[in-house]
Amino acid sequence: MGPRLLFGTVSDLRRRCDVASVRLTHSEPGYAPGALIPCDDWHPLTAAEAENLRPNDTTPDQTLIELVHRQLPPLDPDDLRGRLEAAASLDPLNGRWPTGLLGCAASPGNWTTTTEDSTIGRRIGLHVDNFDRLPYATRHHGRRRLCLNLGPGTRYLLIGDRDVQYICRTLHTDLDHHYPHTEDVRRHVAAGHRLRCLRIHVQPGDGYIAPTELLPHDGSTMNSAEPSVAAFWLGRQPVAREPSLP
Repeated sequence: MGPRLLFGTVSDLRRRCDVASVRLTHSEPGYAPGALIPCDDWHPLTAAEAENLRPNDTTPDQTLIELVHRQLPPLDPDDLRGRLEAAASLDPLNGRWPTGLLGCAASPGNWTTTTEDSTIGRRIGLHVDNFDRLPYATRHHGRRRLCLNLGPGTRYLLIGDRDVQYICRTLHTDLDHHYPHTEDVRRHVAAGHRLRCLRIHVQPGDGYIAPTELLPHDGSTMNSAEPSVAAFWLGRQPVAREPSLP
């Protein structure tokens, strides 16, 4: 299964979204060895490709990508620290989402991908999160993450067009005790399996709610001369279901 987005019209989505192939890095400055990044062959989605991203009645809510908007407080365009401070007190969606801030990341402009491994100071490319540490069978129950672009520059959300459960099925025969990992995504591509990358334009004040434990993803500041600050919130822990009566 691939990503499913909540959106209005196909033409609206096509204005905000492009698609490209991906590649593995090899000894490239700033990147961890074997990081997976988009190529430069971006092209618009076709109408059929856009329609295939629309969810149906059976799509679980926790696997959806939602595009959101929040009016930002007045912020000095040159004050990145002020944006970090503003995020700490921001109610991201007026009570709809947890107010506990997960963290912020300030990214320079024109970075193909933005997420860094702080232990090595290098970017990791497309990856899957692992806050809930769920195994293969229940990976789609992981909490989604909310990201808001606090500006001043524009950003993109990058999303792989195959989820990590599908990817694991192409690599492993015994999945009973397998825990999906970013390395699975890299091995999938290294083995010659197809993976494409969607990029969705995110202006300051725009954001997304996405299943980052399920979908390979990253941020990007391509085509923006300005840096930007992204703020992140993690969804509430899923409520445990009561066992059914015999």
